[in-house]
Amino acid sequence: MTALRMAFNELRRITSGKLPKLAVLALCLVPLLYAALYLYANKDPYANLKQVPAALVVQDKGATASDGTFKNAGEEVAAELVNGDKFDWHRVSEEDAEAGVRGGKYTFALTLPEDFSQALLSAGDFQPRQGVIMLTTNDANNYLGSTIANQVVAEVRRSVSVKVGAEAADRFLLGFSTIRQKTVEAADGATRLAAGTQEAYDGSVKIVNGAVPLADGSAQVSAGLKQLRDSTADLPRKSQQLADGAKQVSDGNETVARTAEDYAAKSQALVGRLDQFNGDVANRLRAAGFTEEQVQRVVQAMTDVRAPVDDANAKVQGAAGQLRTLSDGSKQVADGAAQLAAATPALTDAITRLNDGAAQVASGNAQLRDGALSLRDGEQKLVDGANQLRDGLNAGIQQIPNPDDPTRHATADTIGDPVNVRGVSQTSAGTYGAGLAPFFLGLATWIGAFVLFLLLKPLSKRGLAAGQNAVRVALGGWLPGVLLGAAQVVIMFSVVALVVDIRPSHPLGTLGFLLLTSATFVAVLHALNALFGAVGKFIGLVLLILQLVSAGGTFPWQTIPVPLYPLHYGLPMGYAVDGLRHLMYGGSLGSVGTDALILVAYLVGALALSTLAAYKQRVWTPSRLKPELVL
Repeated sequence: MTALRMAFNELRRITSGKLPKLAVLALCLVPLLYAALYLYANKDPYANLKQVPAALVVQDKGATASDGTFKNAGEEVAAELVNGDKFDWHRVSEEDAEAGVRGGKYTFALTLPEDFSQALLSAGDFQPRQGVIMLTTNDANNYLGSTIANQVVAEVRRSVSVKVGAEAADRFLLGFSTIRQKTVEAADGATRLAAGTQEAYDGSVKIVNGAVPLADGSAQVSAGLKQLRDSTADLPRKSQQLADGAKQVSDGNETVARTAEDYAAKSQALVGRLDQFNGDVANRLRAAGFTEEQVQRVVQAMTDVRAPVDDANAKVQGAAGQLRTLSDGSKQVADGAAQLAAATPALTDAITRLNDGAAQVASGNAQLRDGALSLRDGEQKLVDGANQLRDGLNAGIQQIPNPDDPTRHATADTIGDPVNVRGVSQTSAGTYGAGLAPFFLGLATWIGAFVLFLLLKPLSKRGLAAGQNAVRVALGGWLPGVLLGAAQVVIMFSVVALVVDIRPSHPLGTLGFLLLTSATFVAVLHALNALFGAVGKFIGLVLLILQLVSAGGTFPWQTIPVPLYPLHYGLPMGYAVDGLRHLMYGGSLGSVGTDALILVAYLVGALALSTLAAYKQRVWTPSRLKPELVL
């Protein structure tokens, strides 16, 4: 009896009758019910989020920005959420929202507090604080709903942050333009300041040019007056001698008169020099930039100082005239000499006072000269500083940005949202259901193989009793499962691709890989049932559970605990899921060959175990005749 003959007999056994045929049909539909129905229900849940009820509470009262504009960020966020059509938003009160989430009316609630706008604008007043978005969830409603709500809040937060950051950056850049404008005005002022300080410096140079000669001239006048004072120091004594001689020598009147006229001429010359000195001083003061009032005050002071000199000169001139007229009489000459002797001390005293005043003027003019020199040097430093200020401001203007409105807005948007994500998808599942399809197709294939041996006998008792070759008996028990498994795969794949509309990138390759997976899983479960009987079914169920947690069908398999890593590498479903992913989503198919070889190795190993079981079961034992557990 060949293996095909034994397989045919097994299929004829399980289809002999109406109910057995329906049972076989049900077995073929088990993977379909498990994989196709689940994938259909979860094909694209994100597209139906608009049917999920969510509460929206807007308490924001708005706030006024520093530029005077009124902003209500809460209403803006609410309008964006409602118009986004992501959830079934209901604008309700805070109490209704809390009660609704607690009672399951709403999956979650989003609350924008009354100071939301004020907090967003607080950075402009240098009193920064964060705006708060309150999220109320209840995992008793739905855990994934809470997770999705957290993602929604994160997106709202990012959107608000981008908008607020862009507005703040726009105001910041606008401030640069204002600073540039004010700097330009400051540079213009510095330019005018530099020009004014240059004019002031030129004036100080003129003052120096006038003050230096004035100081020199006043020093010369002081020296001349000192000499005059020294030369007239003996004048009182001599005039007294003259008076005494006038009494003694009456015939010397002519000589005395000439002497008096000589002294009168000197006195007049002195007065003339003083007049010239007054004029020179006044002219030099005017040339030095002194006002006419200041010049007149100096001239008046000098006039007051020389008043005794003028008085003495008048007396000298009078005495000379009298000596001339009184040259005829000794008494008149003697009287005039006496008067001259009496007036001479006043003259010398006046000359002394005039000399002292001239010395003071000379000292003041020297101080004026030194001050003018210091003023000139200070004005020179001021000119240099003003020029540096002007040049620095003009150079600084070029360093201050002054973007136009479009550039400023674009720059502000970039600062507010500096990073954009450009997704490069080498392969794409398309929908959530398609992303889960490799896992659930592989899982359904295992379950389909598992239920087959609820009807199929793993080994032909007739073949064992006839002492058939163990390999032939093992293949004869495996082939019915392979044929039924192939029927399961074809039905399941057709419905998933045509009805559920999850279309693989490589349909024929996917179908072929599913057939290989089914054949392998049938071989594994066939071997377990052949070796262990009823216990083998339990082991198959345990392996199903272990592969559920280690195959990496939902999360990446690396996220499982490290102690479970050997299960991922050692059980076949992980390789089936990996191969189906590459075949269904496209991309590199390099690993598909490796996955297929590993499944083939499982297939061959399972058939080897089935052969061992067939070899061992050729001998009947009491446990086989009366097993302890029958399923």
